[in-house]
Amino acid sequence: MNFNNHLNLEGQHAFLGASKYHWINYDESKVAESYSKFLATQKGTVLHEFAAQCIRLGQKLPKSQKTLNMYVNDAIGFKMVPEQVLFYSENCFGTADSIAFRNGLLRIHDLKTGVIPAHMEQLMIYAALFCLEYKVKPGEIEIELRLYQGNEILYHTPTAEEIVPIMDKIITFDKIINKIKEQEG
Repeated sequence: MNFNNHLNLEGQHAFLGASKYHWINYDESKVAESYSKFLATQKGTVLHEFAAQCIRLGQKLPKSQKTLNMYVNDAIGFKMVPEQVLFYSENCFGTADSIAFRNGLLRIHDLKTGVIPAHMEQLMIYAALFCLEYKVKPGEIEIELRLYQGNEILYHTPTAEEIVPIMDKIITFDKIINKIKEQEG
C-alpha cells in the first residue's frame, strides 16, 4: 500500500488526535470548552513571544492598566532580559519571562495571560534556580518578584528563609533522579 504523505503535519498533534484521546468521552459543550482553553493557551504563547520581542527592541506599549502593557513597559524600564533560561541540571531548569540582576537586586517578572490564578511559588523557583546557577546566596541579595495578571501586579519580596528550602529541594531531588537514571541506564 502506498500511504499518503502529509509532510507538513509530521511532528504535530491534532486537537482531536489519538495521543490526547480523552475527547472521545466529551460531549459537545465539553469539547467546545476544551478547544476554547486550547486557543487561549496558543494566544498566551503568541503574547509571550510578542512581549519578549517588544522588550528586546525596547519598544514600549501605550501606558495603561492592561496586563501586557504594564509587563512590557516595566521590563523595559528595569532593563530586563526576556525569556531567560535558568539552569541547575537537566532535571531542573526553567525559563523566566523576564529577569534582571543589578546592584544586589534580583528582579523576576512573570506574565500570566490566562484566567487561572497564578502562584508566586513559580517565581520563587526561578529565584532559587538563579541562586544555584550563579552561586548567589539568597540572604546576601534583595529579591523582588512580580506576577502580571488580570490587569493587576502582585508583588512579593521573598526572604532567604523562603528561597533556601527550595534550593535544598532542587539539589536533593536532582540527586534522587540522577540515582534512578543510573540504576535504569
